[in-house]
Amino acid sequence: MLSDRLKQQIRDIHCQLRQKLPGYRPRPGQNKLIAEISKIIAGDYHRQQRLGLIEAGTGTGKSLAYILGSLPYALANNKKLVIATATVALQEQLVNKDLPFFLSHSGLQFNFTLVKGRQRYACIERLQQLIEQPTLFAGADFSPDATQQALLQRLLSDWQHRRWLGDRDTLTEAVPDPLWQQLQADAHICHKQQRQHLHCPFHLARAEIADSEVLVVNHSLLLSDLLAGNAVLPAPEDCIYVIDEAHHLADCGRDLLSASAQLNQQQAWLEKARKQLQLLQGLLTERSLKDLLKLDDLLSDFAAALKPVERSLKDFLPQWFQQAEQTEYRFPHAALPRLWQQQAEPLAEASNKALTTSERLLNELQQQLTEQPKLLRSQPQLIHELASLRLRLEQQQQLWQLLAQPQKDIASQARWLSRASAQSPLYLHACPLSVSYKLQQVLFQPAFAVVLCSATLRLLNSFEHAKRELGLLDFEALQCLQVDSPFAYAEQAEMILPPTRCEPTDPAFSQELIRLLPSYLDHTAGTLVLFASYWQMQEVASALRSSGFSLLVQGEASRQALLQLHQEKVQAGGSSILFGTQSFAEGLDLPGKLLTNLIITKLPFAVPTSPLEAAQSEAISARGGNAFLQQSLPATAKKLVQACGRLLRQEQDHGRIVILDRRLVTKSYGKAMLDTLPPFRRTIQY
Repeated sequence: MLSDRLKQQIRDIHCQLRQKLPGYRPRPGQNKLIAEISKIIAGDYHRQQRLGLIEAGTGTGKSLAYILGSLPYALANNKKLVIATATVALQEQLVNKDLPFFLSHSGLQFNFTLVKGRQRYACIERLQQLIEQPTLFAGADFSPDATQQALLQRLLSDWQHRRWLGDRDTLTEAVPDPLWQQLQADAHICHKQQRQHLHCPFHLARAEIADSEVLVVNHSLLLSDLLAGNAVLPAPEDCIYVIDEAHHLADCGRDLLSASAQLNQQQAWLEKARKQLQLLQGLLTERSLKDLLKLDDLLSDFAAALKPVERSLKDFLPQWFQQAEQTEYRFPHAALPRLWQQQAEPLAEASNKALTTSERLLNELQQQLTEQPKLLRSQPQLIHELASLRLRLEQQQQLWQLLAQPQKDIASQARWLSRASAQSPLYLHACPLSVSYKLQQVLFQPAFAVVLCSATLRLLNSFEHAKRELGLLDFEALQCLQVDSPFAYAEQAEMILPPTRCEPTDPAFSQELIRLLPSYLDHTAGTLVLFASYWQMQEVASALRSSGFSLLVQGEASRQALLQLHQEKVQAGGSSILFGTQSFAEGLDLPGKLLTNLIITKLPFAVPTSPLEAAQSEAISARGGNAFLQQSLPATAKKLVQACGRLLRQEQDHGRIVILDRRLVTKSYGKAMLDTLPPFRRTIQY
């Protein structure tokens, strides 16, 4: 129960914050959020099931509400407050704005830190290796060219002069994915026991966790850590979780519980791995030579178990890939060929044994490197290859373990093949259709308290879909709360639907965008143009730039650098035009003049040929449902609400939204989708 002392403390802090917030206006919705969140966490409704599902409209001030509703109780009861978000933008808002403000004016003493995954950090030792000995990586899948070498030199200089924090999110210039993959920290190579890695960005960041009462993470790190048994974060029973942007949580869980691995052309990498193992003999102790020989045998066993599957491809591929340009094939009802299903368990077992042995070898090598650090500089490629082998084996083990699940579980998966071209390696994928049980098991049941928030959790004014997807149907004490936005939408914003010559499905739509957009790119405002596909964004950007438009385009610099430049241009009295895809459609906070002109080029329908979408539709149809009405339309409506939510971030904001998708007018579902949006003033020019 929430004690009288804590109730009074929360009231006092709220009063202090109101006095310090510029232009503060009373928000009844925020008051309700604070009260309900604090009661859920304190166990006022149920002492075991401290669970809340909250939809809070834009402008309700939910970030400050859930910090105030949870942190005083967490500090008083020695619990860690873990705030999980889906986007980097919201993490940065919490760490750079909300939490510092709360710390300055609440009177509470606490530390907070942003916890990111290992792959978001660069390994400075590997950066130096790429600069000093780039030829040592020539045998790997990547070797830096002269331009990239210059970029590496600038990165090292920025790190040494503290202009760069060593993570991907604070880069001042974009780093291509292949180059970053060579730089990113690796669990088996970048070990803090080695002196040269002790002060690397990742280990410096991890050292802050133990001293912090508030941890800000993303959904992926939270769930992967829970699935791995809490290697990074505290145990769930010691945590109060606030999960913002919770409408993404189930999708994130599916991504983490899915698996994929190369299916053909395996003999080449297996043979290469065995040769690399021979070179390791001089680096390992006599005790580990037995494991080395054992791993060689286990790789042979895995290759033998895989051969029947590879041989069968000669017969199956012509049936599945009937056109040379075809890149995917989905197995209807997730039914694999009988031979593959029979081999799944032996392959899972063989890959697991090889994986376990390779990890022992890596640990042994790690110990050797601690005692003889010069080995790292003399043999970086060997270490890289062994780590790559372990990763390949892990991918194979995860895939075949998922495929070896009991027959009754097969229909609950999507399974498909993919390839870049007819000559490229073939990959086999498996993904669960639902993660509700797993979320129950690792999060909702063991956690001290969980509050899930979003601006879009209800469908058709009901929480039932969210409860089912997240695995919350069985929790009778779950508290559901909906709080409306305080904005006067009809007065503050206009939604315009101008006529277009074709629908977005028409091949001519890119040219239609190139024709229409110049009329709506307001030169006196901050503009955001949202695209449904990256390639279309690039095509349109290239054409408009040739017409003289100055654009900031997603992918051409880091997100932070683009937003900073956008802000500087607008605040200097000029105009700025941002081009972005779906990741810019939510979690982006551009208040006031930073965004007065929002253009949505296309309704964000998921790709209808996506194997996961197709498998989900198939499962709904098998149950007698309508996949478009039950799945595709609601998912698109949620994304559209999120995208429109970028425009008004504060009660004094104003602007317009232009949607260039005629289906909102011409299709039968258009009115229903428009009615899910806030009540903007509408101008429909048809």
